[in-house]
Amino acid sequence: MSGIGKGIATSSIGKILQSRGYCVTALKIDPYINVDAGTMNPTEHGEVFVTTDGMECDQDIGNYERFLGENMHAYNYLTTGAVYLSVITKERNLEYQGKCVSVVPHIPEEVIHRIKFAAKKTAADFVMIEIGGTVGEYENLLFLEAGRMMKLQHPEDVLFVMVSYFPIPNMIGEMKTKPTQHAVRSLNTAGIQPDIILARSSVPLDKPRKQKVSVFCNMREDDIISAPDVSSIYEVPLNFEKEALGDRLLQKFHMPVRKKKDMSAWQERVRQTHTAKKTLKIGIVGKYFGTGAFTLSDSYISVIEALKHAAWAEKRVPELHWLNAEEYEQDPKTLWGLRDFDGIVVPGGFGSRGVEGKIHVIEFCRKNNIPYLGLCYGMHLAVVEFARNVAHMEGAHTTEVDPKTKYPVIDVLPEQKENIAAKHMGGSMRLGSYACRLQQGTQAYDAYSTARITERHRHRYELNNALRERLIKKGLVVSGVNPERNLVEIIELANHPFFVATQFHPEFQSRLLEPHPLFLAFVRAAIKKGSSAG
Repeated sequence: MSGIGKGIATSSIGKILQSRGYCVTALKIDPYINVDAGTMNPTEHGEVFVTTDGMECDQDIGNYERFLGENMHAYNYLTTGAVYLSVITKERNLEYQGKCVSVVPHIPEEVIHRIKFAAKKTAADFVMIEIGGTVGEYENLLFLEAGRMMKLQHPEDVLFVMVSYFPIPNMIGEMKTKPTQHAVRSLNTAGIQPDIILARSSVPLDKPRKQKVSVFCNMREDDIISAPDVSSIYEVPLNFEKEALGDRLLQKFHMPVRKKKDMSAWQERVRQTHTAKKTLKIGIVGKYFGTGAFTLSDSYISVIEALKHAAWAEKRVPELHWLNAEEYEQDPKTLWGLRDFDGIVVPGGFGSRGVEGKIHVIEFCRKNNIPYLGLCYGMHLAVVEFARNVAHMEGAHTTEVDPKTKYPVIDVLPEQKENIAAKHMGGSMRLGSYACRLQQGTQAYDAYSTARITERHRHRYELNNALRERLIKKGLVVSGVNPERNLVEIIELANHPFFVATQFHPEFQSRLLEPHPLFLAFVRAAIKKGSSAG
């Protein structure tokens, strides 16, 4: 079933092989007809991650980057829509030389071509390919067919790892293997036999369960690897290594161990996550949480992980709370509860829902010296709040919400007006990495300790330069600017413990062993607030 950790499993296997001295890359295959993830609803699909070259992709690409410590690119992500679009474009350009273009083999062949292209571009020894969705469904059948064809062409070079769920029904109290038996048979009908099974469950598999799966799924017992629930996803590769998964993979590929496995730094940081005692209470104010009766934190997964990275580096336990922006619109008295938090984050987003609630939160943080970090939309609304309540620009707003505002302090980028008018929406935002020049003597400069940085963007709207000087004269600090187009990238407030907001998404570049400088600075300010309050 979906959501049981294929992305984390892929990332962890890559980390293990990387620790043995091999070059690794990873591809995510999404079965959606969408050409990329940019038009997908975060509440349904989770976060849209952005690569350095501007590909809007599935959140698992972010997991690959965080585990492998390397940047992924557009060629690391493909969807059904992108593959079909490519094949149709080739057909229109006569690249098939008059052949009848068929779903099979041409679609799987395009998938294989993209896999091999990624391998060549990265010079990788191993390419991890994560096929999204669930075995047995129609959507990913062509990707399984591509895998079958690759195995047929290169039997020594392709292995299949199946991530399967082993439930323990409460009323029975016994782990059940039957769902996995059926899943393996479904995979067999696609012409594929798994080489490794990663057994996802709340607890490790015991000997009787391994024996049963071995017999009914035609596998060796030591190829069935336990994947129990853990308190942190970063424990997963260490858990896999307890069952010698890295050794099994290299044996099956007939490849030598280039060096002894070295995950000491990784192990030490994971150890810190368990030994940290003091908590850090952070509120995340958003609107992409609710999905029926459940909370979907995946909408902000990179923000969550970046906060964890920084908190763990400072030997703190991050205690994250989801704060619904709309509640602050309905009852402003609830704002006083924000004083209990060590810091507040307003992440990215779109549209008008919950906007006034976020603006109330930002005002409260500004007036009450609560450390604040705004990301993309969190910067836009910080500028709106400042314009209204400090610069006395009554009714100031972003034209995304109020196109007729008297003071459009946030306005659409000129080239984006054309895209919007033409309804050219997919893949057309300001995407990917852009340079930013930092102003010395600011909190941003102190955090980065350098004058020039590069960060990733995903937006259509910017601080309006026509009103920039007026805001600066009232005390708004512009601490980061894009040198090519003179666009404001970072704003902050002087004489505040920490009030920084960015046009870009710094969360996309945070790593477990290399927390992002801005998140580190925010966490340190939050620790100071917590200490002074305590």
